[in-house]
Amino acid sequence: MREILAKHFGFEHFREGQEAVIERLIEGNSVLAVFPTGGGKSLCYQLPALLLDGLTLVVSPLIALMKDQVDALTRRGISAARLDSTLGAAEVAEVFRKLQKEELKLIYVAPERLSNETFRKRLKGLQIALLAIDEAHCISEWGHNFRPDYLKLAGLARALKIPRVLALTATATPKVSREIRKHFKIAASNHVQLSFHRSNLDLRVTPCAAGERKELLLDRLRSSQGAAIVYVTRQETAEEIATFLNRNGLAARAYHAGLPAEFRFDAQQAFMAGTTRIVVATIAFGMGIDKSDIRQVIHYNLPKSLENYTQEIGRAGRDGQPSVCELLACGDDLTVLENFIHADVPSSRALSNLLDRILRLGDAFDVSVYDLSITCDIRAVVVETVLAYLETDRVIEAGGTFYATYRARLLRTEEQILAGRPAAERKRVKALLDGGVMSRYQLTFTPTELVETLGMPREKIVKMLGDLEAAGDCTLKVSGVRKAFQLGKHAVEVKELGERMSAFFQARELADLARLKQVLDLSSCRSCLTGYLTKHFGEKLAESCGHCDRCRGIPARKVHRSVPHAISMDELEVIQGLSNEGHAGLATPRQLARFLCGMTSPATLRSRLTKHDAFGLLDRLPFEDVMAITKTV
Repeated sequence: MREILAKHFGFEHFREGQEAVIERLIEGNSVLAVFPTGGGKSLCYQLPALLLDGLTLVVSPLIALMKDQVDALTRRGISAARLDSTLGAAEVAEVFRKLQKEELKLIYVAPERLSNETFRKRLKGLQIALLAIDEAHCISEWGHNFRPDYLKLAGLARALKIPRVLALTATATPKVSREIRKHFKIAASNHVQLSFHRSNLDLRVTPCAAGERKELLLDRLRSSQGAAIVYVTRQETAEEIATFLNRNGLAARAYHAGLPAEFRFDAQQAFMAGTTRIVVATIAFGMGIDKSDIRQVIHYNLPKSLENYTQEIGRAGRDGQPSVCELLACGDDLTVLENFIHADVPSSRALSNLLDRILRLGDAFDVSVYDLSITCDIRAVVVETVLAYLETDRVIEAGGTFYATYRARLLRTEEQILAGRPAAERKRVKALLDGGVMSRYQLTFTPTELVETLGMPREKIVKMLGDLEAAGDCTLKVSGVRKAFQLGKHAVEVKELGERMSAFFQARELADLARLKQVLDLSSCRSCLTGYLTKHFGEKLAESCGHCDRCRGIPARKVHRSVPHAISMDELEVIQGLSNEGHAGLATPRQLARFLCGMTSPATLRSRLTKHDAFGLLDRLPFEDVMAITKTV
């Protein structure tokens, strides 16, 4: 192992925990590795991939991380590839060719791709030696970052008879770790966990009022040197704070999901290169960022959970040098964070509507998550969660994912495309081209609608389109992702199912609120802050850390929340006028309350209602108070 470590990865020694994980995998065991951010998790599957006979399948939700790791492995002479939404058809075809020829040692995929029946069939024909699951805490419905597609991974591992699984995470509490081990049948003795104590991180918590924060932030950044990340909750806050810092002579860039991809890439590259010292970012920034010399991580807003907080401060000081992690704890942030939690929970009525639409489509059906999200005004991730639970409860069975529409831009004339083909094939291709609808110099095909017209299965039609692209006859663009299902064999009662789903989402709401309280408790904690954090992850420090506010003798202070001013008569008139406008996306008190609190929804986004002057009018008030107001309008 050490020879391969030196030859392919350039290291003479393993980091703590790595060798123990790798040895267990080589012996044929499944393993859970809980390593803090920056602890070297990727080597734990990359090195075994070179020792095991067969393919290592890596599941990761982070496209940027997949690309960086594949590029690094390729430079080291290790045959690796990725399959993600950024690849073109020719690139995907080349990856599949290498898989078929057994030329790859590692293949990286997003969890969503494993829902594709065609891809799963391809995997069945391969010898998979190891399934590595990054961000494995996403499997837990009680974790801080649940992703419904992760629920299916354990079943996939069993179906493909993969002999060993490596689950990796930096943020698993004892409860979440037990759940991961249960799903993947990992023995407790094969749970390898490192200490969450980073001796070079100086933890600070500064309770403050909202009006004090900008000057506090400016003071902290001016009195320090080196790269810094400032974490905020909302996209508009990222823009506001970055502008404020630049006006005060500090080189800063905003980074959030609302920016165009090229802007985000440019901001990240400038930060990595050191030309921009400070990035002001939402949680969209940081996943997979490998910059070792970050000297400061400042939370301008409260994080949503201790898991998020730990992951984010873990990006500081990876070079082992002293770094400061400070939380500017303002109680007014609680309103926004609590409102996000409340607004994300679908109402019982909306859930019943969703289930009714899904389960009355017939024995075999297909749906668009986007369309369901818009029609029922439920966030897409909630729709995905409902579908995942229906699938795991065997109420429905997945039949694969496909695209509804293919748009072909012809690169040759029809005569050139048909020339040289055998008569029977020429007839089929001519019929296919005639079945497309010409608009704006491109042909649009809807394969499902062409099945009867052409007298061939949908899969054959899609293959013909792919063959045309592969031959250089056209370029294809796909749209309209749809998921195919069929009803399970056992009858279900929609009302009872709706009640069960509603109870699940309400329980998640309470769990999210409890996580937020744990963040607040960090400020009022009278003992070692580092010890408070490590205890959350099941680790008790033998002694106080000696490098946090409490250990320096700075006393705990309670975080106070200011009392918001009451709703005015002018605001009531605006709300009444908004209600009278009769927007379909604001038809219920909950929809209206969500809108007034500044929370978007699928319906308001599609109607572009977020540009309305009343959007976020009452964002200073708790969600339940706004709900009480909207029920009287």
